[in-house]
Amino acid sequence: MANIWQKDIMYLKKVGPQRAEALRKHAQIRTYRDLIHYFPRKYVDRSRVTKIGEISGEASFVTLVGRIARIDVNASKRGRSILTASFTDGTGEMVLTWFQSVKWMQKSLQVGEEIAIFGKPTMYNGRWQITHPEIDKLQEGGEKKQAIQIVPYYSSSEKLQRVGLDSRGIRGLMLQLLQESLADVEETLSPGVIEQNGLMSKKEAIRHIHFPQDFHSLQAAQYRLKFEELFFFQLMMARRQQKAKSVHAAPPFGKIGPNFHAFFEQHMPFELTGAQKRVLKEIRRDLAKPVQMNRLVQGDVGSGKTMVAFMTMLMAKDNGFQVALMAPTAILAEQHYRKITKMAGKVGMTTAILVGGQKKAKRTEVLERIASGEADIVIGTHALIEPSVQFKQLGLVVIDEQHKFGVVQRAKLWRKADPFPHNLIMTATPIPRTLAMTVYGDTEVSVIDEMPPGRMPIETHVLGESKRLELFGFVTRELERGKQAYVVYPLVEESEKLDLIAAEKGHELLERHFKNFRVGIVHGKMKPDAKEFEMQRFVKNEVQILVSTTVIEVGVDVPNATIMVIENAERFGLSQLHQLRGRVGRGGGKSYCFLMKGKKLSTDGRKRLNAMKETTDGFRISEFDLELRGPGDFMGTRQSGLPQFMLANIVEDQEILIAARDTAFELIGRDPDLLDPMCQEMRSYLERYMKSQALLGTVA
Repeated sequence: MANIWQKDIMYLKKVGPQRAEALRKHAQIRTYRDLIHYFPRKYVDRSRVTKIGEISGEASFVTLVGRIARIDVNASKRGRSILTASFTDGTGEMVLTWFQSVKWMQKSLQVGEEIAIFGKPTMYNGRWQITHPEIDKLQEGGEKKQAIQIVPYYSSSEKLQRVGLDSRGIRGLMLQLLQESLADVEETLSPGVIEQNGLMSKKEAIRHIHFPQDFHSLQAAQYRLKFEELFFFQLMMARRQQKAKSVHAAPPFGKIGPNFHAFFEQHMPFELTGAQKRVLKEIRRDLAKPVQMNRLVQGDVGSGKTMVAFMTMLMAKDNGFQVALMAPTAILAEQHYRKITKMAGKVGMTTAILVGGQKKAKRTEVLERIASGEADIVIGTHALIEPSVQFKQLGLVVIDEQHKFGVVQRAKLWRKADPFPHNLIMTATPIPRTLAMTVYGDTEVSVIDEMPPGRMPIETHVLGESKRLELFGFVTRELERGKQAYVVYPLVEESEKLDLIAAEKGHELLERHFKNFRVGIVHGKMKPDAKEFEMQRFVKNEVQILVSTTVIEVGVDVPNATIMVIENAERFGLSQLHQLRGRVGRGGGKSYCFLMKGKKLSTDGRKRLNAMKETTDGFRISEFDLELRGPGDFMGTRQSGLPQFMLANIVEDQEILIAARDTAFELIGRDPDLLDPMCQEMRSYLERYMKSQALLGTVA
């Protein structure tokens, strides 16, 4: 946009220093550009003018056009001033009433003045009345037509209203701004992109987003501006992906060798699913190239991601490289270590584990094995990124539950290899397609959407406190059959002490009730070795009931555990509930999840519990969770990698997102540096856009 858009908002007619200060402080509007992008929060169709004589008992909001016949100011019983005005349109008369801003309204209204009013009529003392109607004076030229058509409503606040900047006041400023500056709106998309997607021009879109001629023009304007937001984000992702392919050189894995073949042919514990085979082919294709693989593997709990990751590790070993697997917790790292060590040993591969809290002698030994190349697969937590960790030949990095790690942490691990190692990311948190396209736009995404055969669905029930004794009876019968149970309590930062007390009291209660069984407890406040000791007791069935907080949310694998009880389940997010439920059903038998609800259940809480009861499909749950929470909360603001879109909503605007992504990636594939003369404005805008989004998280 032209330099006029950097102009201080103070210099816009009708603003001045006082209003400019209020706009800066309470709406973050500092420049003409900020104001033009302050889009309406809603629109009201006033195009149908109602007559007073037509109003019926079912009347909702109406637009009326008429004149003020009389104005009166009276005092209420409490001594407050009340302004009433008699309003007529020739078919009847009604009363307009104000209890607030009486002096200002008294100065503003004039008998005989033609106005358009908008509000909800109610019957009072046998007459129609509207309290605090919205008013537009029709003799003010430019606003006359607008007042009785589609009217934009802008977000305001009490402090803005004090300086006359309610929605109507902001609307007046917007009208002034467009009169002064609409001609200076510059096109940001190339003619080809506009034509290919049937888009309105930028200038027309800005005009109609603020003052639409009709709903068709409003929808076209919204589509154009949403498309532009999503398009430039996807264009940035496409450029990053293109750059990564040219800059991030990585060693090609040219062969499938003896380790892979020996394990696949002699030691594979089960037949791979079709989805696992498909994902392995996608990985194999990436690894054969001399550029860094950057692939996210999504799969529901129990879908076999670890096996896919291990088969990829075998490819690395066959090509002479070491592997690092980074997990978010020591418990999960230990579990991966045990499982992978068992499989790796069958083909003579060696493993090592590096976590915080290890004794100095043990740590020194592990560091030496990593540096010498003796350790083929190194599994650990954040400890892997410490400067003292040096690999002999790192060729593959596997990140488990990558959203638990920051961009900088992942980059530190990559820098331990030259050239870059290949990058495989695993997540058991299914991410809806549109969100994956936005957050991981510069990453290839594979989906394991098939469960191993014989896996029985987990039966889920929502129970109230009145059903607790019945539940305890069921748990007792399962334990007598030799099975085990988890009982999970919420642990929310704001009330950690209370939550921990609840978990400890729950532990005492269960010990008293289940006297014939052993009850353990594990939570995040315990020291790592104490936590691991308790977990191992449960794994070995020395403990039959494990009371826990959400430290067992991800990855913990005890096939003998068939019951998951989640206390105050409404306090958990859907993703957490699904992950916790996935801790059971790991063996071949029937498993159960009981969601214990509290007395006070919010509407959203009820929806979450119902969704859990209705399906065990993680992808369906993730779609519902995204709709319920929105993209920022779904990903978590800290590492979301999500841009702040002004208009676009990646949940509601999926079709626009897909069209924008397809256009962006096709364009970069054809013209990576946007050198086409018709793309010059677009390239210039993209460069500015990329600078503004420089802090966004990215996998590449």
